[in-house]
Amino acid sequence: MNTRSAGSDKDADKGRDRALNAALSQIERQFGKGSVMRLGERELEAIPAISTGSLGLDIALGIGGLPRGRVVEIYGPESSGK
Repeated sequence: MNTRSAGSDKDADKGRDRALNAALSQIERQFGKGSVMRLGERELEAIPAISTGSLGLDIALGIGGLPRGRVVEIYGPESSGK
């Protein structure tokens, strides 16, 4: 049974947010701006892709193929069909 009230949950959330912001600002002071990023903070970039010719692989890669203009390393055991 939950014995905490809604007010104490909000206070805990505010305290947690303050502590998180303090930690992030300390890390940015020590290591520089951009050293820590929050997920979902920036909008997703559309990355142009080159299709692999395999629909299943393109879907698994998440962007519809191999990213254009980037280095891609394909590795695996010998004779594995790379």
